[in-house]
Amino acid sequence: MGKTSSRIALAVLALATTIAAHAEMSEIKVAQQYGIGYLPLMIMEDQKLIEKHAKAAGLDVKVGWAKFAGGNVMNDALLSNSLQFASGGVGPLVTIWARTRGNLDVKGVSAINSMPLYLNTRNPAVKTIKDFTEKDRIALPAVKVSIQAVTLQMAAEQAFGEGQQNRLDALTVSMSHPDGQTALLSGASEITAHFSSPPFQYQQLKTPGIHTVLNSFDVLGGPATFNVVWTTSKFRSENPKLYDAFVLALDEATAIINKDKKAAAETYLRLAKGKDSVADILAMLNDPNVEFTTTPQNVMKYVDFMAKIGSIKVKPASWKDLFFPNAHGLSGS
Repeated sequence: MGKTSSRIALAVLALATTIAAHAEMSEIKVAQQYGIGYLPLMIMEDQKLIEKHAKAAGLDVKVGWAKFAGGNVMNDALLSNSLQFASGGVGPLVTIWARTRGNLDVKGVSAINSMPLYLNTRNPAVKTIKDFTEKDRIALPAVKVSIQAVTLQMAAEQAFGEGQQNRLDALTVSMSHPDGQTALLSGASEITAHFSSPPFQYQQLKTPGIHTVLNSFDVLGGPATFNVVWTTSKFRSENPKLYDAFVLALDEATAIINKDKKAAAETYLRLAKGKDSVADILAMLNDPNVEFTTTPQNVMKYVDFMAKIGSIKVKPASWKDLFFPNAHGLSGS
């Protein structure tokens, strides 16, 4: 009887060990940045959509949310495992995808939106990017890495010629969008231009003397993904239900926005504590160039450019290599 009890105890211990080994995380952290582009994530946080879909899959999870100023800092947090889902522009995703090939294998979970990015300035002498001088400073989320920085490099090559992509890099300064906007509009800062995103770029244009120098869609030759979400292959393989819950939550949040944009505008103002009117935010959401979609668009133009100038050492064969299989059925580019 003692031997039988011992065998049962060992079997129970083995089963418990197996269950523990396959248990998914009970707490995760998701990061977002500033602006309307992150509205789906804001709704996911506000309505606890990840928790909802995790519960439907039999999991109880606590979701923490963090705000970051740029994708470079977020990538460091992801690599140190203090963050499970990062979000930002295509540039930081491409950078960490190339950096982690063969080890952590970071990939995109989904696109979040497609929207134009404006480079605005208060300097009346600057009509095109060729007019910037040493007296100008351009605020953007992360020098060399952010989607704004990569777009500016693409524009510099187009304006100044092959090999001149870094021509304006020395003028760029890493700042969060709220700080960059405050600096630009103060008139007293060294910051004379700001490469931002909605709602900041539209807010700036309401100030007399502020004008747009560059539109990212002109540089890309058409609509392009602005924000994406990414994570490590390790997290996805060890937490398949949580991963799927995140994807379902993002799909639901995107549908919520597209179903009722006025309600989405009201939600954004409540969560962002913005000073715009509902009409202002609704006008931005109704801009035909602003689209909330999980389908990646034009990401390979960024990839091709970054590979050409050597900022990534390995290049995906197609956009699908950048994303996990859940996105592969979409008509991306």
